[in-house]
Amino acid sequence: MTPELDIRNVIILGSGPAGYTAALYASRAGLEPLIIDGGVGSGQGLQGQGGQLTITTEVENYPGFPDGIMGPELMLRMREQVARFGAEFVEELATGLDLTVSPFTVAVGDDAYRCKALIVATGASARWLGLDAERPVWEGGLGGAGVSACATCDGALPVFRGKEVAVVGGGDTAAEEALYLTHFASKVIIVHRRDQLRASAIMQRRLQENPKIDYLWNKVITAIDDPAERKVTAIQLKDTLTGETSRRPVAGVFMAIGHRPNSDLVRDWVELDAAGYIRTHHDVRTTRRGVFACGDVQDTEYRQAISAAGSGCMAAIQAERYLAALEAGAEVDW
Repeated sequence: MTPELDIRNVIILGSGPAGYTAALYASRAGLEPLIIDGGVGSGQGLQGQGGQLTITTEVENYPGFPDGIMGPELMLRMREQVARFGAEFVEELATGLDLTVSPFTVAVGDDAYRCKALIVATGASARWLGLDAERPVWEGGLGGAGVSACATCDGALPVFRGKEVAVVGGGDTAAEEALYLTHFASKVIIVHRRDQLRASAIMQRRLQENPKIDYLWNKVITAIDDPAERKVTAIQLKDTLTGETSRRPVAGVFMAIGHRPNSDLVRDWVELDAAGYIRTHHDVRTTRRGVFACGDVQDTEYRQAISAAGSGCMAAIQAERYLAALEAGAEVDW
């Protein structure tokens, strides 16, 4: 049967912890979900196969792995578990939607797939500085090479313990990352392009009370040394007021300049908040009947693998109940 004629019960967009967990629960419920996983190499979490955990290193805070597990391996295991229960995969990036009426239509290039319920689990992408050195350093050894966008994911790695590290940013996220890193690093240097932080008063007070915190005011990072060695040895800096350049030895750089939810695909179909995250109610229901959202694309607070997986479970269970009500001809509570 061609994709255009096959109406699925559920299509899941995305394949990180949220998407895989939703697929696992949907499969075991007999819904035969189709996962459009984003394909390989579509970018940092941007609907890419496995999501953001494929570009991190050791995960020590996911239950069931007392010795930790590498992010890519965890995603591979989830994928294998989902496949075991019969979920189908389309290893491409979804390119368009028509959610005017159910069955909904999901476009993948020249193909079209239809479904009665849609689960959006496209995640969020960390914001980066856009430096040439960021990608080589990252790809050379992932977080273990010294560049990371998640202190809680990578901060405890041996490469950072007892070393000086830099945190880029000036908001609450940067403050939280810096404070967390003081448990492992000898010193945490906050690099900010202005002369004062945007973080809340209580977070700034906590920073001031911590002797391991230092600041580089009115500075931007222009380069990261040394991608050729596949490790961070220093950051190159430029003063935003004087233009003066300098160099500061560090063993790691943590980007804390925010995340961008991967919600562009659904922007015209469901309500988003000011930052672009999908608005949900009753946990995972969007503003469009039959469309659910889970994981980092709707989570503005936690952004952890375990919380994403939990919301994926919720989305699948709610989708199952929604489809059962449709099948019974009952009034669907939304």
